[in-house]
Amino acid sequence: MKKALLISLLPFASVLLAASSFAQSQIYRCGNEYTNNASDAKARGCKPFAGGNITIVPGTRPSTAAAPARAGAAPQPRVGAADQRARDADARAILESELSKAQARQTDLLAQYNNGQPEMLGPEHRNHQKYLDRVAELKASIDRNQSDIDGIQRELSRLPAPAAAQ
Repeated sequence: MKKALLISLLPFASVLLAASSFAQSQIYRCGNEYTNNASDAKARGCKPFAGGNITIVPGTRPSTAAAPARAGAAPQPRVGAADQRARDADARAILESELSKAQARQTDLLAQYNNGQPEMLGPEHRNHQKYLDRVAELKASIDRNQSDIDGIQRELSRLPAPAAAQ
């Protein structure tokens, strides 16, 4: 009878052994790192991690070989003072041109907006919502354009002062 009972329990025992082979050992958390090496965890003062499953995706580590490669790269040639002044003058001319265009556009938008009371166009007489949408769009365009003007002026203030004519 014992032999029959033992034979009937044999399939269950194999299932239990297979399930225990999938069990993980204790996991330890060391700051932002996880390990299952108990001796390493004890040496580093890690805490045992209890809770749900942990999925760790291996990431890339920064390469230390990349730093020397950059150091050996050819340095960028220096620009002479005269060339730099010419580049600065070109940049200033471009920015001043953009600023004048933006200011002209702002004047045009403000004239169309007419202090929040622009003239109604043909289909807007029958559909007041179209009028309100156009007024809101004009206001947004004015705000956007003013932001552009402010940005161009900031860029101009960062450039060195123009060279005095001699």
